[in-house]
Amino acid sequence: MKTNFTPIEDRVLLRPAQAETVRASGIVLPDAATEKPLRGEILAVGPGRPAKGSAERLEMPVSVGDQVVYGRYSGSDIKIDGEEYKILRADEILARIEG
Repeated sequence: MKTNFTPIEDRVLLRPAQAETVRASGIVLPDAATEKPLRGEILAVGPGRPAKGSAERLEMPVSVGDQVVYGRYSGSDIKIDGEEYKILRADEILARIEG
């Protein structure tokens, strides 16, 4: 990614995983038949949102490089330098994939 991108508050920037185009059986799927993956890699993390009634910020539950799962309709799709990315709030992330 060439652009310097810093999410604000509790938002993250992630690169969605590529959609599967060939099934294990060897069948090639057309673009219209592929489902968008609901996982991706965190590329940038905001500083966290301010705690209520305090100047301190809440710690972010994810960090750069984490593989995560998110909801089907979560976040906003954006294009940066011709590549597809997603911006989500930390509470839209459902799970972190370990290992």
